[in-house]
Amino acid sequence: MSHMKTYDYTDHDAAPAGSHPAADFGELQQLVDALYREVGPSGAVSRIDVIMRAEIDDLSDDLREVIDLLPAGRYKRARLCDQLNSIITAHGWGFVYGTVE
Repeated sequence: MSHMKTYDYTDHDAAPAGSHPAADFGELQQLVDALYREVGPSGAVSRIDVIMRAEIDDLSDDLREVIDLLPAGRYKRARLCDQLNSIITAHGWGFVYGTVE
């Protein structure tokens, strides 16, 4: 009879060394939630809408960089989240600022 070792994975085990959640962790999620509260769950927002919301919410420079890298266009929620998460991941900031859904 073989015994398998059990591993306990927690969030801090998966985080890169030296990365800690920033004070503004989750602010992009709040931005996305606010945008789609205004237009409804099946609505679309433009890049300009996202930039204006980021200015209203006074996002940090790092988070503004994420917004500024968003390609021009109109976005349903799932597509906007995919774009933002791609930018966040490319910067290696998922554990620092969080991803959006």
